[in-house]
Amino acid sequence: MSDVTELTEELTIREALRTAIREELMANDEVFLMGQDEEDGGSFEITMGLFEEFGRGRVRDTPISETAQVGAGVGAAATGLRPIVNLSFADFIAICFEPLMNQAGKMRYMFGGATKVPLTVRAIEGAGLSAAAQHSSTVHTLIAHLPGIKAVAPGTARSSKGLMKAAIRSDDPIVFFENKTIYNREGEVPKDKEFTIPLGQAQIVRKDNDITVVATQRLLGDAIGVADKMEAIDIEVIDPQTLSPLDTATIVKSVEKTGRLVVADESPLSYGLHGEIISRVTESAFFSLDAPPQRIGVPDTPIPFSPPLEDEVLPGTSELTAAIERTF
Repeated sequence: MSDVTELTEELTIREALRTAIREELMANDEVFLMGQDEEDGGSFEITMGLFEEFGRGRVRDTPISETAQVGAGVGAAATGLRPIVNLSFADFIAICFEPLMNQAGKMRYMFGGATKVPLTVRAIEGAGLSAAAQHSSTVHTLIAHLPGIKAVAPGTARSSKGLMKAAIRSDDPIVFFENKTIYNREGEVPKDKEFTIPLGQAQIVRKDNDITVVATQRLLGDAIGVADKMEAIDIEVIDPQTLSPLDTATIVKSVEKTGRLVVADESPLSYGLHGEIISRVTESAFFSLDAPPQRIGVPDTPIPFSPPLEDEVLPGTSELTAAIERTF
């Protein structure tokens, strides 16, 4: 991690993302934004003010066509630019699989490294706002499964800035997943314009000895809260930050110390990130485990529109606490 200075400022995740994008727009003329309503600040006002500062040549509105947005981004990236494409709701990444999976993810391999695709796709995901099934999914596991594409999912303001800058500077395609319910989460963020966090590096957010909890995005805050409240159990909390490539070594080393593991992620439970992390830990540290690993996530169901039903399927502190207690 490049962290040249210790000078920090208190920012929300929204502000940290905006700061990172603005700094990269200033630093590199090849960087530009495009997406729905970007000239008016984009989804959830992440890019507010950037159109006024940089103009239409660098901040461009697009039609409401996610396929066209990502397809144009792949083309721009393959021909020398560094586009940042905003998908207002990650659910609609489904209609972008052709340009993402078959073009962005495979070009560099198919051309023997002669072609680079420095594309950053901002995909806004997560439930909790009663936005119904087509605007509430958590789909990062779908992208993490695809060779040639990196999947990033920060849970703090610090990681949001550091990972966004690293993504924009990368020569590989990145899908940068943002949980829409935590944009107001605050934290200390380095002011240094060269601050980045390497892709593929997890962070131990809270060090301890009794159990390892790996938690992403919204559930990272829940995990820290549970760890602070549980007096009888000392909980180590890890934010994977990058989902693909996954920092397996940091997680395995933690489990070798604690002997227990809970994975908390808002994606559906079957065939997801939870199972992948548990599988890697059991492959590498099976004899260090003192109890079966546990996972919490969304049941295999679309997200309901009804607020009480949405609350019922979303994992939170109670499910996380119960999973931790099961390991003891």
